[in-house]
Amino acid sequence: MTPPNPQDALRAAAAHVSRRRFFTVTGAAAALAFSVGLPQAHADEPADPGTVRQEPFTLGVASGDPAPDGVVLWTRLAPAAFEPDGGMPPAPFLVDWEVAHDEGFHRVVRRGRELAHPEFHHTVHVEVDGLAPGRPYYYRFRLGPWISPVGRTSTAPPQHARNSAMRFGVVACQNYPGGYYTAFKHLANEDLDAVFHLGDWIYEGAVSATGGSRAYPAGTLPAVFNHETVTLEDYRLRYALYRSDADLRAAQAAHPWILTWDDHEVENNYAGAISQDNLPPDEFLVRRAAAYRAYWENQPLRRPQRPRGADLRLYRRLHYGTLAQFDVLDGRQYRSDQAFGGAWARPGGDADDPARAMLGERQEHWLADGWRDSRARWNIVPQQVVLAERRSEPTEAYTVSMDAWDGYTAARTRFLDAAEAAGVENLVVLTGDVHVHYAMDVKRDYADPGAPAVASEIVATSISSGGNGAERPASYDRLTKANPHLRFYDGRRGYVTVALDREQCRADFRVVPYITTEGAPVATAASYAIEAGRPGLHRV
Repeated sequence: MTPPNPQDALRAAAAHVSRRRFFTVTGAAAALAFSVGLPQAHADEPADPGTVRQEPFTLGVASGDPAPDGVVLWTRLAPAAFEPDGGMPPAPFLVDWEVAHDEGFHRVVRRGRELAHPEFHHTVHVEVDGLAPGRPYYYRFRLGPWISPVGRTSTAPPQHARNSAMRFGVVACQNYPGGYYTAFKHLANEDLDAVFHLGDWIYEGAVSATGGSRAYPAGTLPAVFNHETVTLEDYRLRYALYRSDADLRAAQAAHPWILTWDDHEVENNYAGAISQDNLPPDEFLVRRAAAYRAYWENQPLRRPQRPRGADLRLYRRLHYGTLAQFDVLDGRQYRSDQAFGGAWARPGGDADDPARAMLGERQEHWLADGWRDSRARWNIVPQQVVLAERRSEPTEAYTVSMDAWDGYTAARTRFLDAAEAAGVENLVVLTGDVHVHYAMDVKRDYADPGAPAVASEIVATSISSGGNGAERPASYDRLTKANPHLRFYDGRRGYVTVALDREQCRADFRVVPYITTEGAPVATAASYAIEAGRPGLHRV
C-alpha cells in the first residue's frame, strides 16, 4: 500500500481551515459572492404584473426530479435576458402556474401561485405534489397577460411498483460557442421518461461577439459575455445566454430533467476548494458560492438542493418503481486535488493514495447504504468522469487521466467494493465529460483480458463541446488497442437513449454529423445491450 502523501494532507488541512474561515466571515463572503441577499420573511408586497410590459418568459420552462406524486417546475422572468437584472424591477412578482392532463389545459389538475424573488433573479421553483404516479402532464406559467410556453413532464411510477419498462436520455457538455445545439432539437422529439444531464451545462470561458463556431454576424452578442465568469452576475448571464438557444429550450420543455454538474459550471478541473490556478481557497470558495447559487437558480431542483454559501448538496436518489434506482453523484465538490496537476500521467504514486477521495466520505457512505437497501432490478449511477480504466497507449509506457477515476484508484476500489458488498448485480454507470461516445466494461483487473466485467459504463458524447468531431478520432486505434474493454468509440456529437426492461438495458448512441452549421440529421451510430444478471456490453 502506498503511504499517504504529506503534501495531500497539508492541502486537505488548508482547504478545511479555509473553508471554516469562509463561514466565519460570512458578511465579506456574501458581499463578494452575491450582489443581493436572500429573500426575507418581511419581503415587500408583490409588485403589479402590469409593470412588466414585455414578454417575461424568454428563457422557457423546465421540469425535473420527478417523484411518484409530483415534479419540480421551473421558469425565470427575463424580458431583457442579457441585462444583469433581466429587465425586471427589483421587486417580487406572483407567478401563476397550472398543471393539466392535456396540452390545451381543459383538464387542469393542480394550480397555484409562487413568488419570483429578485434575490433569486426572478427564478421560480414550484414543487408540485398531489399528482398521479407514472403518467404525463402539461404545465405552464402566467404573469399578468403573459403566458409561458407549455412544457410536458411526467411523474415516476410508485417506488414499489413492478413496472416493466422505461426510456431515458443521457446528455452532457454543451459549450455554446462550440456549435449549434442540433442534438437537443432531436432529443426534444424522442419519446423519453426523463433526461439525465451529466455536467458542463455552461462553460466559464469567454464568448466572443460572433458566438465562436456559431459565426454570428459581428457584434451580435454583447461584450458582457466576452470574459470568464467569476461573479454571480457573470454566471447568471451565462445561463441566460445558453437558454437563449431555442433547441435547448425545446429539449427542456419536452421532458423532465435530472441533473448533476461537472467542472465548467464553476471552473475547469476544480477539485473541492482547490481551483485550477491554485487560488487561495478563501477566494475560490467565494467564486464557487456564486457559481453554485446561479446553478440552483437556473435548474429545476428541489429545496434540499438550495445552496448554503459555498455548499450545495447535489447527490440524491430517485426511484422508477422497482425497475431502476438512480443514485446521482457529485464528483467535484468533495474530491481531493488531482494528482500530477490533473494531466495524463503514469499510474501509481499519489493517484493510488487511499486517503484521496472522489466523492468524499459522507457521499460514499450514502451510496453504499442506498445500494444495500435497493430492491431495484437496475442500479444506475449518473456521474461525471470515466470510471473504467482508460490507457492512452497499447504499450507499457501508457498514461491515464488524473482527472478521471484513474487518478483516484483507491476511491474506485471502494466504489466497486461497496457495490459488491451490497450484492448489486445490474450496475450501470452513466458518464459525460470526454466529448465522445464510449461503451465500456468495468472490471477489477484490466491486466487480464479474460477478467469478468463487474459493471457497465455508458459514456455520452457532448452536445457541442469539441466542434463537429469525427466518427473515428485520431486516438481511435490507440485507445481501442490499449483498452480491450472499450467496446465502442465514436467521436461525433449527440446523445444516448437508454431503454430499460426487466431483461435488458439497451443503449442507442445517437449522433449528428456536424454542429458548426444548423440542420444536421440524427442517426444511431450503434446499439449496445446489457443482459440482466450478466455485466458487460454487447452489440445488438
